[in-house]
Amino acid sequence: MKATISWWDLAGSDQTIDSLRDYLRDEGVDPWTEVPGLRLKFWISDRRTNRWGAVMLWDTTADLTAPMPPNRATELIGHPPAVRMMSDVEALVEGAHSGRPAGRGLAFEPTGTSS
Repeated sequence: MKATISWWDLAGSDQTIDSLRDYLRDEGVDPWTEVPGLRLKFWISDRRTNRWGAVMLWDTTADLTAPMPPNRATELIGHPPAVRMMSDVEALVEGAHSGRPAGRGLAFEPTGTSS
């Protein structure tokens, strides 16, 4: 498996963590559900450092040159990520948890909930 990580610094952008959450809720998540070879994608934020990002976990055989949904984050934020990296996944484990499906994240929680 491969992992890709992208981090944007939102300084100087008109976008905020809250506006990007709105984007995810309104249109940003669903296009990724049909990407061949994508195991998992999750979006991340750090309000303290004003950063926004995404982590994607790919099958080893995934064609990462194949067409993907548009990179709307770059378009909305106004510049490419400050950090973009790809790594091999050495091990993967799912820890002991409640057994219930994970929630969809802060973007899908009632307004006013924050990290």
